[in-house]
Amino acid sequence: MAEAIATQREFVFSCRDFAEVRKMIYDHAGIALTEAKEDMVYSRLARRLRATGLKRFQDYLALIRSGDEVEWEAFVNSLTTNLTDFFREAHHFPLLKDFLRTRREHPITLWCSAASTGEEPYSIAMTAVEAFGGFNAPVRVLASDLDTHVLKLGQDGMYPLERIKKLTEARQRQFFLKGTGERAGLVKVKPELAAMVKFFRLNLLDASWPALGQVKGGLDAVFCRNVMIYFDKPTQYTLLKKMKPLLKADGLLFVGHSEALYHATDLFRLRGQTVYEQAGQPPGGVHQ
Repeated sequence: MAEAIATQREFVFSCRDFAEVRKMIYDHAGIALTEAKEDMVYSRLARRLRATGLKRFQDYLALIRSGDEVEWEAFVNSLTTNLTDFFREAHHFPLLKDFLRTRREHPITLWCSAASTGEEPYSIAMTAVEAFGGFNAPVRVLASDLDTHVLKLGQDGMYPLERIKKLTEARQRQFFLKGTGERAGLVKVKPELAAMVKFFRLNLLDASWPALGQVKGGLDAVFCRNVMIYFDKPTQYTLLKKMKPLLKADGLLFVGHSEALYHATDLFRLRGQTVYEQAGQPPGGVHQ
């Protein structure tokens, strides 16, 4: 059956090829691809074969093994998933707003560990503006991602108008500029909001995270939402163990709706709906 499916494809994609792809992306980025992702992997990497002019997956994987930096980046970008939206998982943002208002030490530093095309870090920044009543909010948002392509889109801060249709008209006016002429149908994040967000590439599997370790006093909160679902439990625990010392003692960790930290109760304890605080600290005062 597998051979029959393979012959219907433009390129032969063997079980061995798929196994090698799974190992490469796991070793490099910690992403654990299940067998159910075979068609997705084929579809995305077939584009890379066309782009490089190669005819066989074996030749493409040999190119990756050779250490070609440009194609390694394209390979990783192809296999990362970037589903996002403004104010996605909306229940987090009222809690974040209340939390920001309790912070007495400024500046307040927040880390969005899977920034994708920017909607999440900009949502965090908008919440900060609303919490403090203006763009002079003492908040900076560090926005990292593994995928360099989506980081560039996030830094540009330009989106189709449809992307902000779910936002209130007040938020649309306050935070976005509407394009005209050749840019009709597009919106751009206002410079005042963009200035609050710093985008940079970071592989969560890197041995160290220098840009985060240098934050004076530690991070006030970390958004690691819908990221850990791509990692196996040992990798998740390793990441959480690295995140904990970066947080201030009373800092918060926000995770995705389908993520739970039952395997890391020695590190974090549940504080609200998919919001965690550090284990071993006095209970916080902002609950949901």
